[in-house]
Amino acid sequence: MKTQTPALKNYTLDHAYDEMFVDESRLHSHYEPLLEHFTSLPPGELKRRKQTADMSFLNQGITFTVYGRDEGTERIFPYDLLPRIITSNEWDKIERGLTQRITALNLFLRDIYHEGRILDDGVVPREVVYSCKQFRRQMRGLQVPRNVYITVVGTDLIRLENGEFVVLEDNLRVPSGVSYMLTNRRVMKRLFPQLFQRYAVRPIEHYTQALLGTLRALAPEGRPEPNIVVLTPGVFNSAYFEHAYLARQMGIELVEGRDLLVHDNVVYMRTTTGLRRVDVIYRRVDDDFIDPISFRPDSMLGVPGLFNAYRAGNVTLSNAFGTGVADDKALYAYVPQIIKYSLGEDAVLNNVETFLLTNPTHRQHVLQNLDKLVVKAVGESGGYGMLIGPHSTKEQREEFARRIEADPRNYIAQPTITFSRAPCMVDDLLEPRHVDLRPYILFGDKVTIVPGGLTRVALKKGSLVVNSSQGGGSKDTWVLSQ
Repeated sequence: MKTQTPALKNYTLDHAYDEMFVDESRLHSHYEPLLEHFTSLPPGELKRRKQTADMSFLNQGITFTVYGRDEGTERIFPYDLLPRIITSNEWDKIERGLTQRITALNLFLRDIYHEGRILDDGVVPREVVYSCKQFRRQMRGLQVPRNVYITVVGTDLIRLENGEFVVLEDNLRVPSGVSYMLTNRRVMKRLFPQLFQRYAVRPIEHYTQALLGTLRALAPEGRPEPNIVVLTPGVFNSAYFEHAYLARQMGIELVEGRDLLVHDNVVYMRTTTGLRRVDVIYRRVDDDFIDPISFRPDSMLGVPGLFNAYRAGNVTLSNAFGTGVADDKALYAYVPQIIKYSLGEDAVLNNVETFLLTNPTHRQHVLQNLDKLVVKAVGESGGYGMLIGPHSTKEQREEFARRIEADPRNYIAQPTITFSRAPCMVDDLLEPRHVDLRPYILFGDKVTIVPGGLTRVALKKGSLVVNSSQGGGSKDTWVLSQ
């Protein structure tokens, strides 16, 4: 198969699971129409459509920010034309696993901020929770609307060599990237309408209305027509495009901290016609910066008194304060036990083996094997604060060893996993690149998961880092109806 198709002359298989090929001579059946379509296009046509896609992203201002680069920070989000395809059966298991996971994590958050039974029973060590920088003592005993702590989650999945999807990490504070999922789909439908007709791809366009409905369902009692806003740190935030995009798609206001004020524990928005009450805030600002009275006093991004209005039940924030404790990478290791304790079920989606560096045995093993492992800071995201052992220098490993010894609670380690690869367009040829998957889960009066998610791509050959800030890109994700 590969030798018969010129576009695949550089397509090499290794021990990683390949999303398109079963082996050198066989395709996964659901990829056959895709490969046939792409290889039948006239010379130069793929490059022309890629340029059209790039121009579309540029015109829409779809960019991301790279910090710490001298040559400038704003970049067009790299995009690959070949969609990643997931079968209906594969998606059914993913959906069940994610629904189970968000339900259990929400119950866990309610428990640790109220009765603390899971800590009393020793399922999760107290020190893991109470030493977490995202644990908010101000939330102890506070009743949140509908007992929903987590409204929006982006959970990162990878596919192992045996084809199994596992959870790499949970993102529960201010998960980003959903705007790229939606704009990727819009661009693909415009560039390849015939391919969409040939495949029965499940839709995702309803995400923003599902998000709006979820937020509306969490409004304070007695507010049947709630005023909902998106709170952004401002134009200099790396995800500002997404904040503006989601507000526009939902038909609600995008506000910064300076646009809001609190009076008598009620939140108001400044408008040209006077003050207007705010009932629900979809926040994209971290806890630390959202209220200078209750949290960091030096924050210029937040709203003084917002936490008191929240505590009084006059405004709902999504996600709730203190949810970050459940996406601490050290707590991740306990999620299967949390699921078993909270729901009486085994985890549908497995975790990756994780070493906790507060454990002396684990720490010794990790320090002796830094060249083979991935080390992550528990509170970092975006590919920062991470060591990939096999690709690191001796100096980098020595530096991480010092960091671990100085603050073992701040790091976890995992095996270096060769996760799956999918076909990507490199110049005029197709080559495999490593991919992960971030589906987006909404939790309000019910759990809603749009079929698909953001497939992130490690565009650099051989790289395992998919984050856009570290040279990654994305592609559309197609979940088939049957």
